[in-house]
Amino acid sequence: MTNTQTLQSLFRPFTLGKLSLSNRTVMAPMTRQKSPNGVPGSDVAAYYRRRAENGVGLIVTEGTVINHADSSNQKDVPYFYGEEALNGWANVVSEVHDAGGKIVPQIWHMGARGNVNEYTEEEIAHIVQEFANSAAAAKRLGFDGIELHGAHGYLIDQFFWEKTNQRTDRYGGSFIARTTFAAEVVKACREAVGPEFPIILRISQWKGIDYSAKLVGTAEELKQFLEPLVNAGVDIFHCSTRRFWEPEFEGSELNFAGWVKQLTGKPTITVGSIGLDGDVSTFFTTGSGSGNASLDGLIPKLENQEFDLVAIGRALLADPAWVSKIREGRVEELIPFTPQSVQTLY
Repeated sequence: MTNTQTLQSLFRPFTLGKLSLSNRTVMAPMTRQKSPNGVPGSDVAAYYRRRAENGVGLIVTEGTVINHADSSNQKDVPYFYGEEALNGWANVVSEVHDAGGKIVPQIWHMGARGNVNEYTEEEIAHIVQEFANSAAAAKRLGFDGIELHGAHGYLIDQFFWEKTNQRTDRYGGSFIARTTFAAEVVKACREAVGPEFPIILRISQWKGIDYSAKLVGTAEELKQFLEPLVNAGVDIFHCSTRRFWEPEFEGSELNFAGWVKQLTGKPTITVGSIGLDGDVSTFFTTGSGSGNASLDGLIPKLENQEFDLVAIGRALLADPAWVSKIREGRVEELIPFTPQSVQTLY
């Protein structure tokens, strides 16, 4: 494991407008289904507070769904609408802020039950407005920004991907045209929260049903793909990959987050098996966990400013004190990611 001195870049402050973070660590969003009837309770608030108390720079909540009939197909996933659920999230914000942390909700729509080709433009306009309503609620509750889930084959990403978007109107066609829905969502959220409230957009090439999927095949195509999203008002891109160390395109060692930052000039978050010796597919296919791994491959990229922030998922799920233990050099105390540790420390 990397020694404490070489980790200094991970613990430098980060500032973007009014968003000031004590370090570069981010808690990645991880679905938990721990909110009965969509309402996060005191246990959810305690779960996030534990990570804030242990020095996580920014918490991105588990996915929280908007008010639309198709938005959720999983039991006990939290809502981000309705008085009872929003009161629950107000308590989460209070607990995290009281512990000195910063937090944004990940606003989510799981996807069309059939496919996006079935949505009328009127239905799309309604969905866009519900994203904006949830964004406005986040600001009203005192969150530090929002993250829009535009990755992994969920609704926004269904519009991005040609295999799930065969529309012939303005929402379909070229990879640039397929950004129209996402751009409208970002723009509506920006209008709802104003110019200074941070908007993060999570994007990925891979899909839950196809790890090898590609939205674009070259850096030039990626640049064209990102431009409408930047123009719509994205402040930070959260660039999801399964393994952060893998180059995105041939001929360069830059990963996905590195390329997005270089092409847009916007801050980026990298993610993908950070701190672990196996990727997420192992957990779901074999039921086994992952051991702790060195951060040696991560730190030089961060020091070179290839990306700005580092999202930790399963390692932080298993061990709420992961950040403080890494900062203090207590690596021998890290709790490995196993099904048992996850259930024990939720």
